[in-house]
Amino acid sequence: MSAIGHVAVALQAGVVVVGAPLLAGLMRQVRARLEGRAGAGVLQPWRDIRKLLRRESIRPVGTGPAFRTAPALLVATTLVVGSLVPLLSTDTPVAGRADLILVVALLALGTVTLALAGLDTGTAFGGMGASREMTIAALVEPTLLMAVFALSTPAGTTNLPAIVADVVHDPSRLASPAGLLAAAALAVAVLAETGRLPLDNPSTHLELTMVHEAMVLEYAGRDLALVELGAQMRLTVLLGLLAALFAPWGIATTASAAGLALALVALTAKVALFGALLATAEVLWAKIRLFRVPELLAGSFLLALLAVASSFFLSGA
Repeated sequence: MSAIGHVAVALQAGVVVVGAPLLAGLMRQVRARLEGRAGAGVLQPWRDIRKLLRRESIRPVGTGPAFRTAPALLVATTLVVGSLVPLLSTDTPVAGRADLILVVALLALGTVTLALAGLDTGTAFGGMGASREMTIAALVEPTLLMAVFALSTPAGTTNLPAIVADVVHDPSRLASPAGLLAAAALAVAVLAETGRLPLDNPSTHLELTMVHEAMVLEYAGRDLALVELGAQMRLTVLLGLLAALFAPWGIATTASAAGLALALVALTAKVALFGALLATAEVLWAKIRLFRVPELLAGSFLLALLAVASSFFLSGA
């Protein structure tokens, strides 16, 4: 494996860490402009994280290892996913290990880690948020698997770089019924996985509606900085995965410096565009009732199943 492949992996990890707060700032700025406000600026999330990193972590009495290790595990698992998913290049040293099932399992591990931390506090809010999060995760993870599996059938593998490379060489598959259904299902799954409207509101602290915020209410200081960074990284990685699977143009399929530079520009543009579109939609959407969330996620899972069935039918034809 050439040095370009190692550079691609390091660059992907760096883009996820550095770019995640910038993406969050961009989305906040878009929402502020659409709501008629000036906004705090794109760099505000980085300022918040820097401020929190300077503060001491205060942990509730009685919490154990689950609460203490959850922030670091959330960031670590998301960073591994960001290194495995072909955001910039399909020709990397870790391409052979970037299996669909492994990526979904790592994302689920981050979710379970936060849920355990919420339970570890022993508070009503923490337990409520953990229960809601695991209910949503039970429907989201199968949808992620099925949606990407619909694209893996023509490629004949569940390896994500191989799937992306196959789509790059035959982009007409994206316009097929299987591709369109899988894109719709994965988009809903990304909204649920990242706690965005209309399923969850990341800026609310109303106990009747919050999910993610309920699990992390007890965090402060450096721990809260890691939790916030981890959530922003998950959003960046999942939007990058959505872009890689359904808008793969620009991703390098060979080890070349020029291709990697072009892929970096293309990734920045695509993720920024997806983030701006998501922020715009959040201004127009209202949060749905909590008891309607399983219905929406079940519908997305049905779309993913239809995508898989359509993919098998087209492959057999």
